[in-house]
Amino acid sequence: MKPEINTFQADPMIQKNRWTILIILNLFVFMSTLDGSIVNIALPVISKNLNLSISQTQWIVSSYLIAICTLILFFGRLGDIFGKIKVFKFGTVIFLVGSLLCGISSSLTELIIFRIVQAVGASMTMANSQGIITDIFPIKERGKALGLVGTFVSLGSIAGPSAGGILVSALGWESIFWVNIPIGIIAISVGWRLLPKDLGLHKGNLDWNGSLLFSIFIISLFSGLLLGQQVGYHDWRILTSLVVSIITFMLFLWTESHKDQPMLHLALFKNPAFSLSILCGFLVFASTFCFNIIAPFYTQNILHLTPLGSGFLLMLFPITMAVTAPFSGALSDKIGSEFLTFIGLIVMVLAQFGLATLHNGSSVPLFGVLVAMLGFGNGLFQSPNNSLVMSTVPRQHLGIAGSINSLIRNFGMVIGISLATTTLFGVMSLKAGHRVTGLIPGHPDIFIEGMHVVFILSAIICLTSAVLTGYRLIKTRRIVHSISHGEASLSQKSKL
Repeated sequence: MKPEINTFQADPMIQKNRWTILIILNLFVFMSTLDGSIVNIALPVISKNLNLSISQTQWIVSSYLIAICTLILFFGRLGDIFGKIKVFKFGTVIFLVGSLLCGISSSLTELIIFRIVQAVGASMTMANSQGIITDIFPIKERGKALGLVGTFVSLGSIAGPSAGGILVSALGWESIFWVNIPIGIIAISVGWRLLPKDLGLHKGNLDWNGSLLFSIFIISLFSGLLLGQQVGYHDWRILTSLVVSIITFMLFLWTESHKDQPMLHLALFKNPAFSLSILCGFLVFASTFCFNIIAPFYTQNILHLTPLGSGFLLMLFPITMAVTAPFSGALSDKIGSEFLTFIGLIVMVLAQFGLATLHNGSSVPLFGVLVAMLGFGNGLFQSPNNSLVMSTVPRQHLGIAGSINSLIRNFGMVIGISLATTTLFGVMSLKAGHRVTGLIPGHPDIFIEGMHVVFILSAIICLTSAVLTGYRLIKTRRIVHSISHGEASLSQKSKL
């Protein structure tokens, strides 16, 4: 089979500017991560100021992630047809407008609506950024480039807690969204001049039926999961929503398998390396967001840290990830990705079990060590896993592969939030003897007991991913050993 001609990699001007282009793409990765981390650190304050329960405030995060999950495959397919760079550019503008509207909102309803606007732009950029990077960078630099994506994700998280704590303390929670405005203006003004024009477009039609079915599936699934926490999963409306999600998902898979130009190329999942990497990525993000949704409430309501103090403590996660991710990405180009992903998962498992032992008298340094371990493990895992995902698909499907990877990331985030809060409230309700959807003043022990179960469950999720990755590592090494042994035998025969 002849290798595909990649015009981006053959263009000397694009190759000269490839690292600058990478920075431009990553600025929007930075902004979306910054936005998420700022919102997480502000949730306890929003909950108190607007007199909302935890289950209500989580919609500020969940609505954003649900909208991204709903739209990201559509925009990945749109990028493959009309150009990944063109769709990315439009997404930057919409994301910036959404951020501005979020910053001037005055109620929970307005904030959720404008978060969805913001999510439309974010999904356009997320669906196509990894495909653009993979398209531009040669294989020998791909792991390093995707590793830098992890670095910018971490940098966004680093700035988020500290900037969020300062802004919430000084100007109120509304101001946390304004941080995106200056960064976005700089990125757009520079990026639109340096990003190349789309080349090698693949003609096709948009899969409107698949898009509609997938949208109904995502909305009905997560609406059922999140609303079930408030009214109970025995409610007929919740059960109906969950049944609708199952039916529409099955119809979506059937529709996609019978289309010549589907929104989701199911054939991609026939590749074991792609499927396993996608699955492990989903499990890790679900586990990580169990921590992300619980940690701000533990640090502020149980350890009694200020939003600023909590933010600086949680910075240990992205700091260690920012240091580790580029190293891990570059190393994966030399030694392969399987071993690094396995070690990263083992570190995360140990950290999650450690978090399950914390209580209201635990020391801040101990919590900090466990947070740093989570960041280190994530840094080892994410870059090599992204490289495995994006290097196993043909070039004409890079857009949809990138959107699948981003979908799984956001899908895992929403599942993590739903799993953590459902488990937390379920355990707290059993302990309290009545339905609980928020913190109970004067009873930190009830929250801590629920938190312990959440982190044990999170550790089991990571352990499952570690077992799968360990199996892949053993299988890969056996194949390499078999090939090496065969080559040695042929060499001996040729000498004879």
